[in-house]
Amino acid sequence: MVFRRRAGLVGRTSECAVLDRMIAAVRTGESRALVVHGAAGVGKSALVEHLESSATGIRVLRAVGVESEMELAFATLHQLCVPLLDRLPGLPTPQQDALETVFGLRAGTPPERFLVGLAVLSLLSDASESGPVLCVVDDAQWMDRASAQVLGFVARRLLAESVALVFATRERGHDLLGLPELEVTGLGNADARALLETAFPAPLDQHVRDRIVAETRGNPLALLELSRELTATRVAGGFGLPPAGTLPSRIEQSFLTRIEELPAPSRLLLLVAAAEPVGDPTLVWRAAAQLGVMPATALTDEVDGLVSFEVRVIFRHPLVRSAAYRAAAEEDRRAVHLALARATDPQIDPDRRAWHLAFAAPGPDDEVAAELERSAERAQARGGLAAAAAFLQRSVALTADPARRAERAVAAADASLRAGDLAAARASADVAERDAQDEFLRARAHLVRSQIAFSAGLGGEAPPMLLAAARRLEPFDMDLARETYLQAWGAAALIAADGKSLLAISRAIRELPPPEGEPRPVDLVLAGYGLLVTDGRSAAVPVLRRATAALADLPAQDVLKWGWVGNGANAAVWDDEAMRQTYVRAAEVARDAGALTVLPIYLASLGIATTWTGDFAGAAAIVAEAEAVATATGVPIAPHTKLLLTAMQGKETEAAELIAATIDWAGQDGQLMGVTSANWAAAVLYNGLARYEQAIPAAQVSIGIAELWVSVWVLPELIEAAVRVGEDEIARGALDRLTEAAGPCDTDWAQGILQRSRALLSDEIAAEPLYREAIERLGRTKLRPELARAQLLYGEWLRRQSRRVDAREHLRAAFDMFVSIGMDAFAERARRELLATGEKVLKHTADPVTGDELTPQERQIARLVREGFSNPEVGAQLFLSPRTVEWHLRKIFTKLSITSRKQLRDVLAGGD
Repeated sequence: MVFRRRAGLVGRTSECAVLDRMIAAVRTGESRALVVHGAAGVGKSALVEHLESSATGIRVLRAVGVESEMELAFATLHQLCVPLLDRLPGLPTPQQDALETVFGLRAGTPPERFLVGLAVLSLLSDASESGPVLCVVDDAQWMDRASAQVLGFVARRLLAESVALVFATRERGHDLLGLPELEVTGLGNADARALLETAFPAPLDQHVRDRIVAETRGNPLALLELSRELTATRVAGGFGLPPAGTLPSRIEQSFLTRIEELPAPSRLLLLVAAAEPVGDPTLVWRAAAQLGVMPATALTDEVDGLVSFEVRVIFRHPLVRSAAYRAAAEEDRRAVHLALARATDPQIDPDRRAWHLAFAAPGPDDEVAAELERSAERAQARGGLAAAAAFLQRSVALTADPARRAERAVAAADASLRAGDLAAARASADVAERDAQDEFLRARAHLVRSQIAFSAGLGGEAPPMLLAAARRLEPFDMDLARETYLQAWGAAALIAADGKSLLAISRAIRELPPPEGEPRPVDLVLAGYGLLVTDGRSAAVPVLRRATAALADLPAQDVLKWGWVGNGANAAVWDDEAMRQTYVRAAEVARDAGALTVLPIYLASLGIATTWTGDFAGAAAIVAEAEAVATATGVPIAPHTKLLLTAMQGKETEAAELIAATIDWAGQDGQLMGVTSANWAAAVLYNGLARYEQAIPAAQVSIGIAELWVSVWVLPELIEAAVRVGEDEIARGALDRLTEAAGPCDTDWAQGILQRSRALLSDEIAAEPLYREAIERLGRTKLRPELARAQLLYGEWLRRQSRRVDAREHLRAAFDMFVSIGMDAFAERARRELLATGEKVLKHTADPVTGDELTPQERQIARLVREGFSNPEVGAQLFLSPRTVEWHLRKIFTKLSITSRKQLRDVLAGGD
């Protein structure tokens, strides 16, 4: 082993230097992540061993990916974290519960994988308080998916924890993309020749040597292994060289040749070790004994060169394991897996036992299939959706009865879908539809197929498929049917293509029989949405008001399940207070659960609601959080809040670039909600800049898309712009639509916006009381930007009526509000109007003592700390470790020239 490591480091000076710099950085309190990747045998493991040997005084945590464990959820993560489990009680309770659940230490609700990631981040941060930590994952290409997702998340969030996380892998998996990387390639010709000459005792013909170096591409393991096959006579003049082939296959063939020359007991021992994924020597020997294999006959010098039996069973190279396993006859593999199953304690490790039994089964086996189904249930309870899907897929293959196979196939399809494996989900759905013996099962299979279409983003395919699934489910499970109708409605509203699907779904909802007993929140939302599309706002408002009240106490599981659709009921009835409260709670529920798949949707809604109150610093913090979530998940979402925020701020260059980029990206991606939001933002921006002729077409694009919220909110922008350029017909058409949408809603928000818009199109006698009512109504809300705009429009109208003194009062009020909020373009518009009344007004300049020099993330951290949150609490909300929060705080203190948390209350403005 020593020779192998030294051989693997020949010619690796630059790679070793990279690793040495990483260790040095960690010693000084920095964090690092690195993906070391290259072909099999190229020397990755040797570099990892060098890294570990260099880490004197650093705590080393190690895990190894095992090919046969890829279906066992969190297996690799558990290896890595076992030495730290005594620190679990020090974590925040939700994080402690999450790790204890996925590691099988307790029963509980399956945690979101991002909550698990945050818990691991906190665990490593806590461990690093005692000194630097080096985490190494070798053979990372064989990590189970759950571990890969969590560790990829952790690697991206490391910043100031004195933690290094290194992955050694043949290929960069999806979950590790974007991390810093070190590619390990073959040795240069000179180093390769030197290594070959060291390994081959006889003199080599120069041409033969060069051919071997070329064909192995300088791969150290290939040079060492292939040299074993050669004799002086075989390489003389190049005659008798082994045939060319792919490099991994040639290395594996070299190992295979050595294995085939071993005695039968030794070959069987290697097969048992290869089939046992944990590397537990006691378990290997126990299983081997059942096959009649004993140490005295199986352990030879040749075996010792291929595998070692120490604290763990360690193969010389993963290709030895694969060669030993793949070379065995099928009946030998089944016998070995059966022996391992019998040697595995069913109480301690029932899942691994079931997995061995599955590989031991020669054909359908209902008893094993049932055991695999139970393993799937345990995996789902730990949050291991990929593992559950794998267990169920194997269970389907071993099920003889078609009806039972179809039932399990539906479950496998659903688990695969939730694990993000759409291809496997489709395959299982095919089996379910083929074998289903009853219509209910076929309907459930169709539902999964519909959800696959929605998850795959297949444009307009998903809504009609979900509608068909809901109809098919009605005779069997009305509750599931209703939830499916709501999913279909939400999908149609989100895609917002032409409105035909939304209308068809809404009509189907209207035809549903009334629910038995007291309507549940889902029933109220569903009925209200159906009425909203088929009968209009007036008919829907009474039902949607009841839905709004019910949504305030919606159980967390429903918030995560369908709240993203239901929460729109608040906006549909123009209840801004309920909107903010509902969105705040929904975001909190998603954060607490680590549900980063739905959190961006709630953050978008909360961000818009926050921007509407004029709390631009709060909105910027939400933007920073949303961007952090998108980075963590790798799933982009249209920047709804940032669009509206930059438009209201009047940042023309930044807003225009963001608007154009969003329209281009969202249009290509089929996210028409993004296109709608971008054009709404454009209309707001150009109205603030008094470029009304540019606001009109942008607003018209938004109202032309079959969408029920933004397409309404943009109507006041279109009315204002059209009136200013004399397009009264366009303005009146927009006012008719706004009256239909806001008229039935007797809220101060709805009536304030409606009266403000009516005033723009009214004569001199009618306009003034409408403006006054708008100001009174909006003054009772927290929508400061809308109140300021009402003051501006009234002041502009008064000036045009030659009532300069009265105009100054309202224009000054508008100007001061715009300045305090940060709406610079509108403030400039109000300033110009004030100048026209004869009043002198200085241009607004930014206040230097508001924390503007902070980044959005720093401002968000500062706000939370100012509100009294501890570092762990801030970290839990922002998916950062406590030490990273502390690192940011030091930078914040330096920028603001303060020295304590208490001083944040003084240096940050109240709105910040």
